[in-house]
Amino acid sequence: MQLAPHLHRIGNDIVAAYLVDTDEGVTVIDAGLPGHWSELRAELAAMGRSVGDVRGLVLTHGDSDHIGFAERLRSEHDVPVHIHEADAARARGEVKADNSWGPMKLGPTAGFMAYGMRKGMLRSKPLKEVVTVRDGQVLDLPGAPRIIGMPGHSPGSVAVHVPVAGAVFVGDALTTRHVLTGRQGPQPAPSPTTRPRPSRRCAASRTCPCSGSSPATAPPGPAASPRPSAPSGPRHLRRDAPVTWRHARLHLRPLVTRRGRRITGTATATPRCRPHRARGTS
Repeated sequence: MQLAPHLHRIGNDIVAAYLVDTDEGVTVIDAGLPGHWSELRAELAAMGRSVGDVRGLVLTHGDSDHIGFAERLRSEHDVPVHIHEADAARARGEVKADNSWGPMKLGPTAGFMAYGMRKGMLRSKPLKEVVTVRDGQVLDLPGAPRIIGMPGHSPGSVAVHVPVAGAVFVGDALTTRHVLTGRQGPQPAPSPTTRPRPSRRCAASRTCPCSGSSPATAPPGPAASPRPSAPSGPRHLRRDAPVTWRHARLHLRPLVTRRGRRITGTATATPRCRPHRARGTS
């Protein structure tokens, strides 16, 4: 399907791959699932091209739903496959990701899995050879794609900026529909490296069992103003209780106790589950 001049898509809004068409040849962005191979050939034919016109494949990351026909394209047609160096081992099948996918709903998850099975998701083959790239690199491929490092979904996730197509391909760094919950709106895609969200109530322990790790620190940002001294109040809402980044959501509104008593003013972290103290502390 043609999306714009120089830009075509195969697949659908669940799993897709993109073709950048220029006078120098074709650059493919991501490789979808193995079953997209026939769609690739059909789309190239509709463009007046063939697989022999493909000059390179660029992967936004190394997950199985992005490397689908990559090894076939490389081994059968000698097309180089480019991926960030931090995800190279992932694409080669040398490392396994955590299988905790986070929240799911039956309908959207079943739809995603059914489509994946129809397109051979379980037949994705690891790559035997890759060409590693780095942040800021401009590749010598049709459209001169530029690599933009976007670690998060995976260590080597990247965006690919192709000026001739007027497009930036962000992979799973951003999606407009969560394929496992159906939630609409801009958000990170579900990741096998993402732990489940913490429950609203957690058993008291040194670390929250929902997070499965020690309390994480907030990402770097502007220095916060000094906190006022903690008032008395329910222990799980006191300002001096440690709140991890996983357990907090920033709201520009007052924090109020269950009885309706105002505790503090603006920009407070509202716990998503009860913060925990180390034993022996007051």
